[in-house]
Amino acid sequence: MSMDICLKRCGIVIGAVLWSITTLQTQALAADGKEKIGPEQRPSTEKNWQIGFTPSYSSGNFGTDTTSTFVYAPWSLRRFFRDGDVTLVIPFVSASTDGRATLVGGNATQIDDDGGNSGQGGGGGADDGGCSGKGSNVSGKDRVCGTTTRAAGQTVRTAGLGDIVLRGRYYAVEERDFVPLIALTARMKFPTANEKLGLGTGEFDHGYGVELSKMLGQKWITFLDGGYNFLGNPNGLVLRDQYWYDVGAGYYLTKDLLVSGYFEEYRAPRVGRVNIRDFYFAFNYRATAEWRFNGGVAVGVSNGAPDYVVSLGTSYRF
Repeated sequence: MSMDICLKRCGIVIGAVLWSITTLQTQALAADGKEKIGPEQRPSTEKNWQIGFTPSYSSGNFGTDTTSTFVYAPWSLRRFFRDGDVTLVIPFVSASTDGRATLVGGNATQIDDDGGNSGQGGGGGADDGGCSGKGSNVSGKDRVCGTTTRAAGQTVRTAGLGDIVLRGRYYAVEERDFVPLIALTARMKFPTANEKLGLGTGEFDHGYGVELSKMLGQKWITFLDGGYNFLGNPNGLVLRDQYWYDVGAGYYLTKDLLVSGYFEEYRAPRVGRVNIRDFYFAFNYRATAEWRFNGGVAVGVSNGAPDYVVSLGTSYRF
């Protein structure tokens, strides 16, 4: 990616975040990662900061013929405002993969199309050594997998700093009568993960989205979220930009305990590959005014998705 394009994209996202900060007017609702927004997640006026830690473990073949596993352990620092929030996410990552799957914005996905073409896009042909990543202008045993320097079938466990993410949310419309709560979101992924170790793509990404939620009575809440991520292209690989959405519902077992489930889909970054689809089941529990706990299990329902993802975390507001 050229420096001028990078600066333009960074400027768009940072500008959107700064705009959301300067236009804040009413109390915020907040969600961290998979945590959905709801009235019981509203922070008190004197607690404007939150620190969180929600590690997850994912396993699957992600559309390849080998199994990869990822541990994604993000620390997050969030600042609440009267009508939105800004969050900085700093993750630690451990990966066991041959390089054809890696983390894109915190989600494990296939980036090497395993296609067998000596061209950049992959797809078709023969003698690719099982991969068509960087160095895809060569063939056979000299070709590497994804952004790594590994040969096909060479599974390696690595660990290190993941991609740092800055994201912001602005609550544009408050919930009332038949109108849902509507939030606008923006995010920027900084390529701090080592792509040669299979921990990221080594490129800037940025994305924008909309989140909607609506209470139905006193116990039920419905969700509908969607967005579009602009993915950077690593040298020798072409990744498609990624649309995504999720739809689901939650139920308050008590005023402090929300259980929810929803279906989510992400467009596959490689042409000709199956989209990432899964069902996610989660809980969010407010133990005290300061402490909250969350967790969930995702079950993949497409070949491009992980077989399963398990997460458990906590956050502290102050």
